[in-house]
Amino acid sequence: MVSVGLSKIIMHENKQDQVIILKEKDGERQIPIIIGLAEAAAIKMKVSNIMPPRPLTHDLLSSLIEKLGARLEKVIINKLEHNTFYARLILIQDGEKIIEADARPSDSIALALRLNAPIFVEEEVFKKLQFLNG
Repeated sequence: MVSVGLSKIIMHENKQDQVIILKEKDGERQIPIIIGLAEAAAIKMKVSNIMPPRPLTHDLLSSLIEKLGARLEKVIINKLEHNTFYARLILIQDGEKIIEADARPSDSIALALRLNAPIFVEEEVFKKLQFLNG
């Protein structure tokens, strides 16, 4: 697995689809992921330290994870199929994995940013993306 961070958010006011760029922390490879406007806005609000007057969905889920005594250990972008990225959320409680859940990368990244969890990309995803881009 390769450790990555959010490098860029590209928002287009007149389009529904937005783009986030993940960049490997110890290298130059990048992954562009197309996401929805609401998810892009949620990510942008967090990185811009904008607090909404009421909790958004990702804020609510973050709060619930914490109140249940769990911790988001990591997010893994684990698959690329038919131009769609897949992610896994790994939650732990009392040092043991309690949940591994399928999730959209956009939601996973929004949660990871709120809960200070690391984001990883499987090497196979980088290889597949490189193959697709020639």
